Amino acid sequence: MQSFRTELENPIVEKDIIDLEKKIREFREGKIHDEKFRSLRLARGVYGQRQPGVQMVRIKLPFGKVTFSQLLRIADVSDEYASRNLHLTTRQDIQIHYVSLDRTPQLWEELQRDDVTIREACGNTVRNVTSSPDAGINPNEPFDVSPYAHAFFKYFLRNPICQEMGRKIKFSFSSDETDSAFSYIHDLGFIPKINEQGERGFKVVLGGGLGAQPFLAEPVHDFLHEDQIIPYAEAMLRVFDRYGERTNRNKARLKYLVQKLGLEEVVRLIEEERVANKSKSFKIDRDAVLDPQVPELLDYPALEDVVNSLDYKHWRATNVVAQKQEGFYGVYIKVTKGDIPTDLARKLVDAISPFAADEIRVTQNQGLLLKFVREGALPSLYVELKALGFAKPGFDSVGDVTTCPGTDTCNLGISNSMSLSVALEDVIYEEYPELIYDKDLKIKISGCMNSCGQHGLAHIGFHGSSVKASGKVVPAVQVMLGGGTVGNGEGRVAERVIKAPSKRATDVLRTLLNDFGAKAETGEGFNQYYDRNGKDYFYQLLKPLADLTNLKDEEFVDWGHEETFETAIGVGECAGVVIDLVATLLLESEEKLGWAKASYEAGAWSDAIYHTYAVFVGSAKALLLDKGVNSSTQIGVIREFDKNYVETGEIVLEGSFNDLVLQINKNEPTEAFATAYLADVERFYNSIKGTRGE
Repeated sequence: MQSFRTELENPIVEKDIIDLEKKIREFREGKIHDEKFRSLRLARGVYGQRQPGVQMVRIKLPFGKVTFSQLLRIADVSDEYASRNLHLTTRQDIQIHYVSLDRTPQLWEELQRDDVTIREACGNTVRNVTSSPDAGINPNEPFDVSPYAHAFFKYFLRNPICQEMGRKIKFSFSSDETDSAFSYIHDLGFIPKINEQGERGFKVVLGGGLGAQPFLAEPVHDFLHEDQIIPYAEAMLRVFDRYGERTNRNKARLKYLVQKLGLEEVVRLIEEERVANKSKSFKIDRDAVLDPQVPELLDYPALEDVVNSLDYKHWRATNVVAQKQEGFYGVYIKVTKGDIPTDLARKLVDAISPFAADEIRVTQNQGLLLKFVREGALPSLYVELKALGFAKPGFDSVGDVTTCPGTDTCNLGISNSMSLSVALEDVIYEEYPELIYDKDLKIKISGCMNSCGQHGLAHIGFHGSSVKASGKVVPAVQVMLGGGTVGNGEGRVAERVIKAPSKRATDVLRTLLNDFGAKAETGEGFNQYYDRNGKDYFYQLLKPLADLTNLKDEEFVDWGHEETFETAIGVGECAGVVIDLVATLLLESEEKLGWAKASYEAGAWSDAIYHTYAVFVGSAKALLLDKGVNSSTQIGVIREFDKNYVETGEIVLEGSFNDLVLQINKNEPTEAFATAYLADVERFYNSIKGTRGE
């Protein structure tokens, strides 16, 4: 590949992009190990697709906010580098697909021209910080959480403490106690509160997550002052980095650390770590995310025929909400499968720009929210949206099914979730049209058990699976029931009830809705009805649909496919050559030592200290591998190094390696400590090189 150079106003981003190009070139030349390159690439938002030789690029939109110009820029980039489609995700990102790895630096440069980043959109980092899409306009919110989500995004982006963790970390900010940002499934979830003194703060819940084994977050603070939320998160990340699992990927989330050590011990470690924080208190800039400019008042036509139509009334009742700003409305757009072709995205911006403020929010159910629409503009806006197919009523209702990409593009997909979501929505709109008003019952689908489509928190959830019948493999869905949001940081995990062939998922839905409609008691919600009857009742109810003795030929074919189904995890990503892993780890340590020195020269004491810590751990891990000792946590590396090198006398230190390294959480991040700690690691690194005869 040809060398690439960029010219951007932001030198930090420019360095990032040039570094990505360099690393791609070195990977192609076999100089970087495949696993290391994968980690680096993912942290730049570049993710291997199911299809060989192409990448998915995830574009990071903090709390789902995107301006008109940014959306147009993303559409242009998708046209030039990807498949002319924008996919909205459940984490308020936008994904584009079928991108050449070698072109990702140029793609990033183009995005950056409108202040859009892909940095840390994937990988073992802090992922996109999400919030309730209605933050800032919600009549019930104690205050707008958008500036707090923005502060988290800025503070942890490129932060040394969270660049190479064992797994990803997810933060969310809900706008009120209805918890529409699902705090209970996040590593840290925040719900806004105002105390008796009128101060702002948050209820904080910790250790949630979905995936194959869902965990509900547990409350750790009923009220944490707004100046303390970033210091608390920083200390938590430092603890997770040190104690979190790194070998077994399936056990590498924060929820498993809480399970292993206990919540009380994790909270204790967080408090202990706070002495080393860069920030003991962090004042959030409340004006960092201002309300967008209100659209100009126009002479809107009355459009009485439109206003009196049944379609408009359905749309107005289900997709339009009054803002806390008097006279203005938020308008939700239902986006089928979360997909917007780029030509349609451009037409959408043209259509809405006269009527809505220049700020769109991507929603967790893969839709869009427009803000500051005047009441008089609603009929005209409806006409424009309807012409584009974006005025379908029933946003966030039973008929608005959330889905992940499944086998369309994902390496981990087992069955097709996107085509199934369309089939389920068709059932609702064609057979149960009255349910477009029901926003208390959610249907969510994932292509596998990992819950990217959030099936684990659905009232009715499905995830891709398979069953065997007549010597063949049949595409199937695992039916999940009884999940959902309780409120104020509490939620429910859906229970696995039964597996059924995928082509019968529509009949599963009909059976459940018919039984619920016939047997629910007055005022009873779906989860109350589920709890009253119990899991076995629903197993027996759905058991006839799980019968594999009467399969038809078409049931061996998945939704959206013509060929017979095969369970196949997508092909692997580009392979690198076999290299000396010990030497590679030492080279990485040397590189991080350079970062430590650069941060020190810049007066960034905390960053210099954390890079120094990484040199200690990385160098020790390299020598342990030389002896065939592999530890799954950083704290384990530290302890094993004492056992295998210090206690045997092969490495001579004044005390233990544990005491040397863990000075990091016993000292304030001062210049004096940074100076001493850096000197310690240089001596240590040089002694290690001497041990290996280098």
